[in-house]
Order: sequence, then structure tokens, then C-alpha cells
Amino acid sequence: MNNEDNTIRLAKRVADMVPCSRREAENYIEGAYVTVDGEIVEEPGARVAPGQQVALSADATLLDIAPVTILLNKPAGADALACLLPEARSKDAQRVRFLKRHLRNLTACLALDKQASGLFVFTQDFRVARKLVDEGATVEQELIVDVEGEIADNGLTLLNQGAGKVSWQNEHRLRFAVKPPKPGLVGKLCADVGLKATAVKRQRIGRISMSGLQPGEWRYLQGYERF
Repeated sequence: MNNEDNTIRLAKRVADMVPCSRREAENYIEGAYVTVDGEIVEEPGARVAPGQQVALSADATLLDIAPVTILLNKPAGADALACLLPEARSKDAQRVRFLKRHLRNLTACLALDKQASGLFVFTQDFRVARKLVDEGATVEQELIVDVEGEIADNGLTLLNQGAGKVSWQNEHRLRFAVKPPKPGLVGKLCADVGLKATAVKRQRIGRISMSGLQPGEWRYLQGYERF
């Protein structure tokens, strides 16, 4: 619809209907408390016609919408942000009500090579951003690395000297615990000792692991969880 007909912004309609201020109306809408003809609309700028039915949910609140942090199990080769689809949310983590607003103004924390997989963090919370971005060099990350080839005689020692804590999980898989791994570092360190890294998966950041997230799934960080 365009501005030349008799439609108005949804926020104005809600403000007149409640009544409340325009900003309060926008908060109701962005909180997913407003329906238009029975469908939730979360865009304050949406336009509605006089004949459309606009309703405010009985449990609507003007409490601030808390910033969220999102944990994603990024598949190898995928663009992390493109994975944040509502339908990709883990069914085991439904305590927080999904809002479109949760996918705006996200900070991507701790780079991960595009071909790598595993735990990726997005946040709207300045405290989490400060911890993982500004102080990221102090946060340990755990990487599981599949390798091919024959390791040099003193290869494991060299890896521990160059990367932090490295150990074998099995004959074809290494575990790195590092602070922090720069993009491409693990592959280079493996090559230096005669190994080829064929897959890299980030399993843990600080105290937060992927737990049961399947590739491509995401969930919200819960209030009791800390990196």
C-alpha cells in the first residue's frame, strides 16, 4: 500500500487505539503483541487500512525487550548470519519468545573460517560483546581438527608450543584448546608438522559448548549461562 490511499502507519493506529505514545506503540509492535487481521505484525512502519482489524494482546507489556545472544552450530562453508532463520531454532530451547527484532543489530563474535564448522556467537548484549570481542584474547576456544598424514617425530610438542594445549582424540583427530586461534592458524600449524587439516570444528568458547545443537541449528544463550 502507498501513502496516497487512506492507510496509516500501524504504530499510529495502535497509539490512537490504546491510547499510548507513539514510542510505546512501537514497543508493543516490536514485542509481537499486535495483530492485524489475526496475524502478528512486528514492523511499526507497516501500513493498515481503516477496515483492517488491529488488536493488542491481553498480555502485552512495555517492559524493555532484553538484548539476546545467539549460539549457532555453523555448517562448514555456510554464511553464519544466513543460518539464523526462525525455523532453524532448536526445538529444545524455547524459553525465549522469538522476535524479528532479535535478528537486528547483531555483533558477530570471534571469527571462524568459512570452511570451518561449529560454535558461532552473535550478540546484541554489550557485555557479551565486551567479553568476546574486546577481551577475546583471554577466552579459550576448543577446536576439533580432523587430520591426514604422518606427524613429525616431535610434532605434538611443536603444536603445543605454537598453539596452547593440543592432544590426540584418536589417530585421525586432534583437540586444540587455544586463546585465541586466528583464522588459518590451525591449518598452518598442522602443515608445519606434516599434517593436513581436513576439517575444523569449534566445539567450545569459554564455558559454553554446542551441547546438542545440530548443524545449522541455533538457540538463545540462557540467563544463567556465562562464557
